[in-house]
Amino acid sequence: MKAVIQRAGHTALSVDGSIVSEIPFGLAVYLGIKVGDTAAQAEQLAKKLAALRIFEDKNGKMNLSLKDVGGEILLISQFTLYGDCSHGNRPSFTLAERPERANELYEYTAQLLRGYGYTVKQGVFGADMKIEQFNDGPVTIIYEI
Repeated sequence: MKAVIQRAGHTALSVDGSIVSEIPFGLAVYLGIKVGDTAAQAEQLAKKLAALRIFEDKNGKMNLSLKDVGGEILLISQFTLYGDCSHGNRPSFTLAERPERANELYEYTAQLLRGYGYTVKQGVFGADMKIEQFNDGPVTIIYEI
């Protein structure tokens, strides 16, 4: 399981020209699920996201969590995080989990984050999504379990 976590200002996700989800500020989390990933990994990821301190305090130090600043999460499924382009120029996605299982873990991760008290907006699994994102910092963390 791999997450690209970005501290973001306003972020909006559209499908077919219509906004489906948006957050005023918080975390844009792109989530890739690979073959063999488990619910325990989703639990570990959600726990990490819930406690991750990547927002600045009054001294300019990254010392505050999402909860401390009152932000939201936009959770976006992204199988392409497991694209392997080490051979040739066309990525292979054989490491990416089958859509049915990946969607289960994606939905479970969203549910877990809501259990930590966060407002979690989601993309549309498997859709062609357009994302307009205002990166803050920019701060980008890659977390892989």
